[in-house]
Amino acid sequence: MIRLFRPSLLQPAMAAAGALLFVMSASAVAAQGIPFDRIELRTEKLAPNIYTLTGSPDVDPGHPEAAGGRIGLLVGPDGVVMVDAQYAPLSDKVLAAIRRISPALIRVLIDTHEHPDHTGGNPNFARQGAVIFAREETREELLRPLPAAVGAAASGTDPARLPVVTYGLGSSVKLHLDGETIDLIPLRAAHTGGDTMVRFETADVIMIGDFYRNYGYPFFDPGNGGSLQGVLDAVDLTLKLAGPDTVLVPGHGSIIHRSDLVPYRLMILDVRGRVQAMIDQGKTLKEVLAAKPTAPYDAKIPGALAPLPAGFGNSADRFVSLVYAQLKPAS
Repeated sequence: MIRLFRPSLLQPAMAAAGALLFVMSASAVAAQGIPFDRIELRTEKLAPNIYTLTGSPDVDPGHPEAAGGRIGLLVGPDGVVMVDAQYAPLSDKVLAAIRRISPALIRVLIDTHEHPDHTGGNPNFARQGAVIFAREETREELLRPLPAAVGAAASGTDPARLPVVTYGLGSSVKLHLDGETIDLIPLRAAHTGGDTMVRFETADVIMIGDFYRNYGYPFFDPGNGGSLQGVLDAVDLTLKLAGPDTVLVPGHGSIIHRSDLVPYRLMILDVRGRVQAMIDQGKTLKEVLAAKPTAPYDAKIPGALAPLPAGFGNSADRFVSLVYAQLKPAS
């Protein structure tokens, strides 16, 4: 079912702060420390009318490989379609980058999930005329209060931040613009509980969101509905949808192809198996971390052992801790 919300009716929820369980992505937690004025955007052309905008490296503490979440653009005579909207303070730079490609109206903005490095700019592009599409779960998460640490990265009160058209699990939603068929493909509880992949059928490009990354280990956000099994399910679905030449565009890290997902999937399964075996032996989290279950992969994954503050980045220890919490039975 697709639901349309009239902008005049969009009101932020008054959820109780004490009931909020909000495990943010590392960049969101560290957002107050990001020097947004130092971030520039690199434009890359993937197909005749499809582009990406990627932030500067070595500026965002949570994403040393490139600041914030990558933006996708479809341009043509019908207008501009955006996939994700970056941090709010970067909206002027994002708009300037879009205008260097196309003067057309920004008609559609698709949120791949709710994290502020992907949705912070929502209100600014809604006011440019974009209609925001997202999962119902993403809209619900955006209605929750934001931690103070998010700072200027995103607004937790501006009603224009909220998706106007929402959809749930089930069949993909199809949009037909600029000579493209755009599939909004809902994922089941992967990086978050409201993930969407965006496939451009003619161009053979898929914006896959954040369940995959090749800088550091996978991050799934259980506080916002994400799960380890959902990440594996999302990888399996992408392997089914993608051909050998399909361009796969993660929200973070380098652009990949189908063949890159195979070792990624095997790594997750291997680490999960190692952690499960130690849980079955009664090992504590401290003991599991000390055993270094990711050791066979650490040297091959950029950022895996980056010396960041505890809980930041996509380190091996953070990944193992998340896996342990998902697998250990509740006491």
